[in-house]
Amino acid sequence: MNFISHFSFTKKQRSGIFLLLILILAVQCAYYFIDFSSEKFDTNTQDISMFEAEMDSLRIAKLEASKPVIFPFNPNYITDFKGYSLGMSNAEIDRLHAFRKTNKWVNTAKDFQKVTKVSDSLLAEISPYFKFPDWVTNPKPKTNYTNSFSNNSKPKTFEQKQDLNTATAAQLKRVYGIGEKLSERIVAYRTKYGDFIADVQLQEVYGLSPEVIERALNDFTVKTAQPITKININEATIAQLVTIKYIDYEIAHNIIEQRTLREGFKSFDELTKVKGFPVKKSEIIKLYLSID
Repeated sequence: MNFISHFSFTKKQRSGIFLLLILILAVQCAYYFIDFSSEKFDTNTQDISMFEAEMDSLRIAKLEASKPVIFPFNPNYITDFKGYSLGMSNAEIDRLHAFRKTNKWVNTAKDFQKVTKVSDSLLAEISPYFKFPDWVTNPKPKTNYTNSFSNNSKPKTFEQKQDLNTATAAQLKRVYGIGEKLSERIVAYRTKYGDFIADVQLQEVYGLSPEVIERALNDFTVKTAQPITKININEATIAQLVTIKYIDYEIAHNIIEQRTLREGFKSFDELTKVKGFPVKKSEIIKLYLSID
């Protein structure tokens, strides 16, 4: 078979092929040697700036939305985890806890900084979320209550004080530091659990600080209380002990175990040595116990 005829060209064809090669070579040279970067594009810098500003605002909004939400809180009850999440150091948290163990309270942002020694920048960041009790943030003017107690005045006698079990919410509100909510809470506690047995039970009312309780007891005291049958701690069974508030089955079992080892309790103070015994509630628990 003859292939030579396929590669035979006429003179015109050869001229055309040669011209095509020249054109291809010219295009290649133009691609490599001619600079096309000098071409200018018409751009609107104002539109670009607006677009970048919008992107920045969206980015900032996303970052703000991703931050953890902080709800109002009382700084007196900051836990280790809460303090850490707020940006406080371990030393700052420990200072607050040590201060609270002395039964003292932080009542302002400045007090908080004085106790914890947090920086001004951190205080400015977290103090807007501080929420103190109403009697701290909105104290009553001293002229609005008459049941004040000062070092220059004599304490009231038992006869002069009003019975805590008959006092109304309106009468309790006269005490500096007891507002509408706290006075209603005292009456509600009395209604739920029966008459107060002793003044110490005011500690059971949520929200009453030791200072407010002290002021309240300047004008009120338990005078009429329903008689209760006390349980002999040296004869009580587990079933009897668990009827007392703050004593569960485990604590009752530990009490009886200690009673056996000691051959009977000689004083209420020995109860505080019982494993798991709620020492902070011992004054309340004693109201329902006797030692014979």
